[in-house]
Amino acid sequence: MSESPIPMGWRKSPVRDLIERKFTGPSPTCDERPVANDEEWGLLKTTAVTWDGWNEFAHKVPPSRYWGNESIEVHPGDVLITKAGPRHRVGVVVHVQSTRPHIMVSGKMVGLRPKRSAVLPQILAGLLSTKAAQEYLNTRTTGMAESQTNFADEALLTAELTVPTMPEQCKIAEILDTIDDQIASSKKIRSKLRLENVGVLDQLVRALPPAEFVSLSDLCTADICYGIVQSGAFVPGGVPVLAIRDLQGDFETGVHRTSRSIDAQYNRSRVTPGDVLLSIKGTIGRVGVAPDTYDGNISREIARIRLSSRMDPHFACNYLLSREAQGRLDLAVVGTTRAEISIHVLKKFSFPSPDFQYQRKVAQIMSELQEREGSERIVLAKLQAVRRGLLEDLLSGRVRVPIEADS
Repeated sequence: MSESPIPMGWRKSPVRDLIERKFTGPSPTCDERPVANDEEWGLLKTTAVTWDGWNEFAHKVPPSRYWGNESIEVHPGDVLITKAGPRHRVGVVVHVQSTRPHIMVSGKMVGLRPKRSAVLPQILAGLLSTKAAQEYLNTRTTGMAESQTNFADEALLTAELTVPTMPEQCKIAEILDTIDDQIASSKKIRSKLRLENVGVLDQLVRALPPAEFVSLSDLCTADICYGIVQSGAFVPGGVPVLAIRDLQGDFETGVHRTSRSIDAQYNRSRVTPGDVLLSIKGTIGRVGVAPDTYDGNISREIARIRLSSRMDPHFACNYLLSREAQGRLDLAVVGTTRAEISIHVLKKFSFPSPDFQYQRKVAQIMSELQEREGSERIVLAKLQAVRRGLLEDLLSGRVRVPIEADS
C-alpha cells in the first residue's frame, strides 16, 4: 500500500495481528435455495457480501455432509471479504452486524474474527475498504481472465493497516453506526415502496381479461430477434451494444461499443426508440424500453421486441416485470448450464392487448410509483456516498475525531 504519514498515536499492523482467526469454506455443488428449517445449514453466495451491505439471505444449501461445521460459521461481529470471482467483485468487504445461525462462508470468501482488544469490527471492515487497502489487494489479485480472479489468503493476512487508537476507533465507529442507521432506514423505505409497486402491479395484471391475450408476435411490427453474438473488443466511437446490465441503467454509461463492420452484420437487431428489450440468456426477465437517445444494437443475451402502435411499450415493460409474467418466463426457460428462452417460444408467449387507454393508465400509475422509489434510491445513494467519504477521511487520519481528555 502507498506510504503516507502515520497520524500521531496510530500504529501499523498486519491483518493477522488484528484477528483472532481466519476462516474460509468449501465450494460444493449446492441446492439453489435458502435453508428451510433450523436443522439445515446454508453456504453463503458472494452476493451476500456487497458494498451496499450484508445480506444473510444470499445463501444456498450444501450437501448435508457439510452441515455442522462450526469452524466456518458466521457470527455477529465477523468481517467478510470476497477473494474469488470477477475482478470488480473481489475484495468486497462487509461487517456482519447480525445473522441467523448455521450460515457458513464459502471458498470464495474469507471470514475474519477481529481481536477486539486491537480493532473493532466496524473499523477493520472500514480499513479494508479504504482506497489504499483495495489497491494493495488489487495488485495481488491474479487470474487467467478478468471474470476469474482471486487473491491468496496470505496476501490478505500480510496487508498492513494503519489502525487508530482505541478511543478514536470508538468515536469513528459511533459516527459510522449513526449513518448506517440512516442507510438502513432508507433501505426499509425503499423496500416498502418496492413491495407496494409489486402489489399494485399484481392487481392491475389480475384485472386483465383472458380474452385480451394473444401471441406476442401478433403484436409486433418486426420479427422478435436477439442481437450480436460476439461484439468483439471495445471500439472508441463505435456502435453501442447493450448488455443485460444496461437495461436497468441510462443506456449510455458504461455501454460497450463494437465496430461498424460487426454491427452491419446484425442490422436486423438494430434498436429504435420505444423498442422493448428483454434478457433471455443467463439472467432471464430483465426488461427495458429503448429511449429516444439510444442509437445502437443489442447483445446475444437480449431479445428486441418492436410493438405496433396499438401497444404502449411501457405497459408491455411493466407487464413483463409482473410476477405473473416472470413466473411464465421461468417456465419457458431451457438449458441446464445456462438458462435461455428461445425466440421461437417467445414469439408464442401469451401477451395482453387491452384497450390502449387502459395500457396508458397502467403505465402512468406504475411510472408515478417508480418515481417515488427512484427518489428514495437517490436519497440512499447520497447517504452511501457520504459514508464512503467519511470512511476515507476518518480512517486515513485526514480528519481526526475529537477525544475527551479522560479517554
